[in-house]
Amino acid sequence: MPETVFAFTFRLALRLAMVWAGGFVLAVAIRALLPDDLVLNFSGIRPDLHLPYSRIGFWTCVLAALTVSAMVVIRTMLVDLGLRPYR
Repeated sequence: MPETVFAFTFRLALRLAMVWAGGFVLAVAIRALLPDDLVLNFSGIRPDLHLPYSRIGFWTCVLAALTVSAMVVIRTMLVDLGLRPYR
């Protein structure tokens, strides 16, 4: 039986919500586990730049959630245009 547009959209929304929830839970866990004094130093002509690993991990998880969301949305747009993904 073919899937309705509503069912497809609802399933897509649930997948995106799970990816975002998982990304934020992972990001918060990384932020909580890594100490703030553990930093990555960039030296140059200007004063040193100190980036804590906890913040790098947080933003990596957020960017991963954004990337997955963009990939799913683009895939859905391609399916709407009539292109089928390779399997």
